[in-house]
Amino acid sequence: MLPETIAIPPIMLLIVIFIFILSASLLHPKQRHHGRNHNPPGPKALPIIGNLHMLGKLPHRNLQSLSTKYGPIMSLKLGQVPTIVVSSPKTAELFLKTHDIVFASRPKTQVAHTLTYGNKGIVHTKYGTYWRNVRKLATLQLLSASKVEMFAPLRRQELGLLVKSLEKAAASCEVVDLSVLVGELIENITYKMVFGASKDDRFDLKGIIHEVMDLVGVFNLADYVPWLGAFDLQGIGKRLNKVSKACDQALEQIIKDHEHNDQKSLQNKSFVVILQSLMNQPMDPHDEHDEHVIDRTNIKAILLDIIAGAFDTSTTVVEWAMSELLKHPTKMKKLQIELENVIGLNRNVEETDLQKLSYLNMVVKETLRLHPVVPLLVPRESLEDVTIDGYYIKKRTRIIINAWAIGRDPKAWSDNANMFYPERFEDGNIDVRGLDFRLIPFGSGRRGCPGIQLGLVTVKLVLAQLVHCFDWELPLGMSIDDLDMTEKFGLSTPRSKHLLIRPTYRLQCMK
Repeated sequence: MLPETIAIPPIMLLIVIFIFILSASLLHPKQRHHGRNHNPPGPKALPIIGNLHMLGKLPHRNLQSLSTKYGPIMSLKLGQVPTIVVSSPKTAELFLKTHDIVFASRPKTQVAHTLTYGNKGIVHTKYGTYWRNVRKLATLQLLSASKVEMFAPLRRQELGLLVKSLEKAAASCEVVDLSVLVGELIENITYKMVFGASKDDRFDLKGIIHEVMDLVGVFNLADYVPWLGAFDLQGIGKRLNKVSKACDQALEQIIKDHEHNDQKSLQNKSFVVILQSLMNQPMDPHDEHDEHVIDRTNIKAILLDIIAGAFDTSTTVVEWAMSELLKHPTKMKKLQIELENVIGLNRNVEETDLQKLSYLNMVVKETLRLHPVVPLLVPRESLEDVTIDGYYIKKRTRIIINAWAIGRDPKAWSDNANMFYPERFEDGNIDVRGLDFRLIPFGSGRRGCPGIQLGLVTVKLVLAQLVHCFDWELPLGMSIDDLDMTEKFGLSTPRSKHLLIRPTYRLQCMK
C-alpha cells in the first residue's frame, strides 16, 4: 500500500502499473556489480515504484525501523531514483563532514523548482557559484548575529502582547489553543521582520506558506518516476500551479508596496528593504567575474525560503517542548525554579537572560533531539561516484539523513534514548549547530541551516517566557497520560492535534 504522502486513486495506479510493469521488467537493465563495487544493503524494490510503498504515513519512523534490519547506510530505490538513507551519528559524519563536498548539492524537484523561480532560493539550489553567493548574501545581510539582535525589540513587543492575552485567559480560567497562539506570534514576528509591516489582509500568506510546506514535504511521484509526472496522479501539479501563482502575486505586491514607500529609514531595515537596496548589483561585489545579478525573482525566492523556514519550525519546537514539559512535570518545575533564581518573579524574561539559563538550553536540546525540526533533512545529491565505509555510491544518488533516527539511536544515547531527559546534556559538550553528529536538527556542513541563530533565539525566548509567566494545566478531567503525543509528517513534523492547555499567571503584579 502506498503511503498517504503519495496517495493516488488506486484504479489509476493499477492501470498504469499494469501497462508498464512488463516493459519495465523486460527493458530495465539488471544491476551489475563492477569489480569491487559493493552497494549498501537494502530491501527489495518493486517495479516502477521501487520502495516508495515502504515509507508509510510516518516515513522517518518506518525508515528507522528498516535501518535496524539493513544498517545505518541503507540503500533504497524510490521510484527510479537510487537513494541512501543514513541513520546513525557515525555515518552522518562521513556524509556531512568527511565527504561533505561530494554531497553538497540538492536534487531537482518539481515543487522547489517551480516555487523558487528555477531554484533561485537558498535551500534547494544546486551546489555551485550561485548557491555560494546567495547563501553568503543571506548569511551576512539577513541572518547574521547582529541582524538577529537588531530585531530583539520586535520580538519583545510581540511576545509581550501574547503574555497579556494569556493573562486575560488565565483570569477567566480559559483553556487556550497554544498551537494557534504561538503560531500567530511567530507569524507576526516574521511579517514585521521580513516585510517591515503587520499582517496584510489582502492575501492569506500564512495559508499560502502552509500549502507550500505541504507540497515540499510530499514524496512526489513525478520526482521519482518522471514519466508518471504527465498523469499528475497525486494532483500535485494542479495544486502547485495554483499556489505558485498566489505566492508570486503576494510577493510581487509586497515588493511594489516597498518601492512606493518613501519612508525607508534606517529603523525600517526589513529583509525586503535590505534586498531591494541590493537590486541590480552582483551577488558577490568583490568578484568582478560574478555574472549573478540580484533581480526580482532572486528576491522573491530568497524571501519565500526564509518565510517558509520561519513560520512553522519555531512554532513546532515550542509546541513539542511544552508538550514534553507537561508530560514531565518535575522537569517543568525544575525549569521554573531556574527562571525564578535567575530572573525573579517580578519581571519578564529578556533575551540577555538566555545565556544564563543552562537548564532551558538543555530542555531545548532534548526537544530537538526527540522532535527535530525536519525529521528527514532536506535531501542531498552526490556530485560524483564515491566509496564510503566500503560501500559504492554512484553519482546523482539521493541522500536522506534521518535526523529523527539519529536522535534516538540507542548506541549514541543509551537505553533511555526515547525518554525526555534534559539532564543528559549537563556536561554541555553536545551542541545543536552541526558539530556533534549525535544532534543535527539543523543539518551540518555546507548545507546546514543558515537561520539557526534566529531560530534558537526565538524558540528559547518564547519557551522561557511561557514557562516563567504561567503555570500550565491540561483541561479539566484530562491526565498527562491522555496527552496525545503523535506527530503529523511533512517537511516539519508538528503535533497531530493542537495543544490545548489552561494557564495560571504566576508572576507578581508588574506596573
